[in-house]
Amino acid sequence: MDLGLNGKVVIVTGGASNLGRAITLGFAAEGARVVIADVDDEQSRKVASEAAPGTIVARHTDVTDWESVSSSVEFVKSSMGAVDVLVNCAGWTIDRLFTEKPRAEWEREIAIDTWGFINSVRAVLDPMIERGYGRIVSIGSDAGRIGEWREAVYSGTKASVIAMSKAIAREVGKHGITLNVVCPGLIPGSPETSGESSMWSAEQSQMFTSEVREKAAKGYPLRRLGTPEDVVPAVLLLASDRASYITGQTLSVSGGYTMI
Repeated sequence: MDLGLNGKVVIVTGGASNLGRAITLGFAAEGARVVIADVDDEQSRKVASEAAPGTIVARHTDVTDWESVSSSVEFVKSSMGAVDVLVNCAGWTIDRLFTEKPRAEWEREIAIDTWGFINSVRAVLDPMIERGYGRIVSIGSDAGRIGEWREAVYSGTKASVIAMSKAIAREVGKHGITLNVVCPGLIPGSPETSGESSMWSAEQSQMFTSEVREKAAKGYPLRRLGTPEDVVPAVLLLASDRASYITGQTLSVSGGYTMI
């Protein structure tokens, strides 16, 4: 199926590592022009080198900083034209029991996962409203649907992404803009596909040993953990005009983990 993404201008926040990397390369393979909005410049350049020259552009962006996000959107508008698609993929967490987590980790989760969403969506909405067109796909989490053990604040931030997407979808649908959320389950990353600033390059990656992954997989009806590539098709579909009559929806791509 031709999704009609060829030539579309796409911003992927957190597009340099793990799931974001796979989404970026997925859009590039469809012929889209992709901007990686990420704080990891080196990793962004690595991902850009994996696609055809000129297909992917790296733009240093801190989603927790409104000025940084709005500046990047202005850069895209001036250099590439209108923003057709925004994918909110920037995210961060470290698994710990709520009573054992330091406040700094809660604050970082909220800054990246909640404020990152708010800043990025707000930055693209005015030009999308003016054009009467836009596709916004946000990466949520099944943690935000069920409340996951050892992910209390993260569950809250992802639940907020789901709720805000629905609310904003109601407000901007009349302008031809859709907002949808894709919720993966556990998708362990690796240092090979993640930069130094990614949670999968440090403590979190080391926590998920082969034994832990094997045990976790038993909780999934399909009896395996997901890969970044498992999530990409859902994101591409919801970002395309093939899904123009789908908005305010939340889709779990998690091997049946939640059955919601």
